Amino acid sequence: MRILFLTHSFNSLTQRLYVELTERGHDVSIEYDINDVVTVEAVRLFQPDLIFAPYLRRAIPEEIWRNHLCLVVHPGIVGDGGPSALDWAILNGATEWGVTVLQANGEMDAGPVWASVNFRMREGRKSSLYRNEVTEAAVTAVLLAIERFSRGDYVPLSPGAGQADVRGQWHPLMNQSDRQIDWSTDDARTVLRKINSADGSPGVTDRLGKELFHLYDACEEDSLRGKAGEIIARRHGAFCRATRDGAIWIGHLKKIAPGERTFKLPATLVLNEILAHVPEVSLSLEFSRDRKTYKEIWYEEMGEAGYLYFDFYNGAMSTEQCRRLLEAYKQVRQRPTRVIVLMGGHDFWSNGIHLNSIEAASSPADESWRNINAMDDLVEAIIMTDTHLTVAALRGNAGAGGAFLALAADRIYARTGVVLNPHYKNMGNLYGSEYWTYLLPRRVGERGREIMENRLPLGAKAAKRCGLIDDCFGKDADDFVAQVESIVAALAEDVSHETQLKEKQLQRTKDETSKSLLHYRTEELERMKLNFYGFDPSYHVARYNFVFRVPNSWTPLHLARHRRVSRKIAVSTNEI
Repeated sequence: MRILFLTHSFNSLTQRLYVELTERGHDVSIEYDINDVVTVEAVRLFQPDLIFAPYLRRAIPEEIWRNHLCLVVHPGIVGDGGPSALDWAILNGATEWGVTVLQANGEMDAGPVWASVNFRMREGRKSSLYRNEVTEAAVTAVLLAIERFSRGDYVPLSPGAGQADVRGQWHPLMNQSDRQIDWSTDDARTVLRKINSADGSPGVTDRLGKELFHLYDACEEDSLRGKAGEIIARRHGAFCRATRDGAIWIGHLKKIAPGERTFKLPATLVLNEILAHVPEVSLSLEFSRDRKTYKEIWYEEMGEAGYLYFDFYNGAMSTEQCRRLLEAYKQVRQRPTRVIVLMGGHDFWSNGIHLNSIEAASSPADESWRNINAMDDLVEAIIMTDTHLTVAALRGNAGAGGAFLALAADRIYARTGVVLNPHYKNMGNLYGSEYWTYLLPRRVGERGREIMENRLPLGAKAAKRCGLIDDCFGKDADDFVAQVESIVAALAEDVSHETQLKEKQLQRTKDETSKSLLHYRTEELERMKLNFYGFDPSYHVARYNFVFRVPNSWTPLHLARHRRVSRKIAVSTNEI
């Protein structure tokens, strides 16, 4: 089936749906929602059987929905409507929520329902719920809608028609006043819900000192206490602020400056002067998994296996974070265990270098260089580990340098719903490092060139088929982790463990003799140096557009397949 996606951007949900539909043989093309003229042209060029809007911020043009079946993926239960669906569900403490696939018509979020899937809500950030529960429900609902459309006999119902249990209702756009924090009266749970309801976008407006900021990346603190509203501690980019009954950590801020473009940064980097006299509260690498506090890197042992977690906001790894993770890895490597499991984060395993921190630096080129070298140091340490078997366990998505960080491990497992983007070119033709020219070919051989050039997301199943990862499984993150723990326990107890280590050491010696890691790194960094310091500014422009969320002005041809065809025809005609 020919399916066109009309979307604001190629976000995580859109990527996952693209992976699932192409995996099932559908011919999928993508068009960014630039304006009505562009959208109408895309439909004319592709002539789709079905149009999906997985992530739109405005209505589909009437000219399109009157002549084509257009299905909108709405992150709300049946009957719910409005642009802040998930925000209200979180703020109101909903215990169940859902995703509805409805037909576009002249009324926003009120068309006939083609499919709906509900899920249990957990206490979490909007961005995290969107990437996990919402995405999984959306996949199920979209596949059901396609199956019903293919049958040709399904008649969708209007929301509420013949359904006495419809609980959804229209909600207006949530304003800052709806989630304004009163630090003197709000309890910790209320503050956390308010910030969680806005995580990702737009953030919660709050005053710190004399300036206004948007707050993001919050978590609860279970032991530190202070006067309500007082900033009582800081740790690794975050600060802790007391509530009337507890305390909340804030990891990221965006300054509100009228007439000035700003972007998210680690909170302590933004509030450097305000936090100068706030005590730094350290945290040991090992602690109880039940502990509630701000943590980016932590470690657990189960039998003869060590599990190293690194949960960085949005998967981005700054120079400082890479160095801290490397030091933690060195400590873990000294433990009397047999297997090291790299667990990454819940939502993202890793996305490579930290573009926002780079953009904020006095010299983005110099910070880019420091960051990529810090990533390389980390990857090299994993590759060179000859005392343990290493496992990368991907609960969440991985992209760019983060995907190649995973390839440094001996074995790679991913949750079934994980999406990988093992390429760099979308960031201004960035060449990339992290020893990818060594790690990728040893996994997939000649297919590496195709993976790097097509710049498209790769689902876990496809990654397994081509050899990029060893296996994928797990209906959700908890199920995946349980299965990983079982596999790792068997690895650690395997009587052939020492033999496997010796084989690993021999292969590393053979590879080093053929071409040293230093040689690979030098070649890659020479190309990266051109990206950072050369005459072509593409990387710096692309990074700026990414960090400042500059709206798309066109759809890249690797996504808009319908435009590749028309472009080839135009070129051929001109040549004649």
